[in-house]
Formats: sequence, C-alpha cells, structure tokens
Amino acid sequence: MRSTLALGVLLLAGCGALPPTGLQRAQQTAQDFNVDARFARKDAMVARIDEASRDEYALRHKSWGGNVRIADMEVGALKAHGDADVDVLVHVSWYRMDEQELRMTTLQQSWHSKADAWLLVSEKRVDGDVGLLGETVVMQAPAGPRPKAQFPTIRLTGNAPD
Repeated sequence: MRSTLALGVLLLAGCGALPPTGLQRAQQTAQDFNVDARFARKDAMVARIDEASRDEYALRHKSWGGNVRIADMEVGALKAHGDADVDVLVHVSWYRMDEQELRMTTLQQSWHSKADAWLLVSEKRVDGDVGLLGETVVMQAPAGPRPKAQFPTIRLTGNAPD
C-alpha cells in the first residue's frame, strides 16, 4: 500500500501536478499582470494592484496607450524577501508617438502576498530611459539648423558639386 502511494506521488510530481509554490504563483501573477499592461487590459490589471497603490499606478501610467506606446515587456529576475514579498524586474521597450525612437527601461515591481493572492504594491524605474512612468522630460531644441543628411554629390564630368 505504501509503495503504491509513494509511486503515485512520484508520478504526480513527475507530471507537474503538484500545486505551484508561492514564488511560482508570484512569477505567474507578475507575468499575467505585465501581459495585461502591455495590451492595456485595465480591468484585469486592477484586481492585481494593491488598493492603496491603485491611484498612484493610474497616475504614473496615464500616458500609456496615448503618447507612450509599449512595444514589448519581459519579466526578468525575481528576488524573494521572506515568504510574502517579492521584487520583480521588468524590461520594457517603448516609444513616444511624436519621436518614434525605441527606448528601454527596467522597472522594479514590488509584490506582496495577501490572502493567497499576489498584489503589486509599488513600481519604480531602476535603469534605462526616463519618461515611461510619467517623469518630467525636458527636450532641448537644436541650437541651429540641421546639416544636410547626405554627402555632397561630386560629378566627374567637371561640373560643380551640388
């Protein structure tokens, strides 16, 4: 009887049928959240943000989908702090609609386990371009006219260059 039970447990473990650990649930929640953020599924995202942080999150992300477009988001490393707190690094590729220049920013999201659910508590920029989270960005205009983008044309027939 014991050997049958032990064999059954080993088979279930080999098939991945054991319930996920707390860190695995945190990683899956962060992954799902960031996919929803990437595609602006706000209804699905709100349930994963701590109630005390929702207004700040909405304020910092109000330009997403407008002037700021997200090209890609990738969940990176997880770092656990005890059983109920996890920091997640998220790499975001994005651009401003008026510039069309691809930018990269790394965010650190802090997640906390409450009542068997992982909730986003805070988010900050740790590396890369500024402006993704609503930070003020000052653009400096060029001092003078832009030089021609092409080299002058030289004709071998003796005519003057353009």
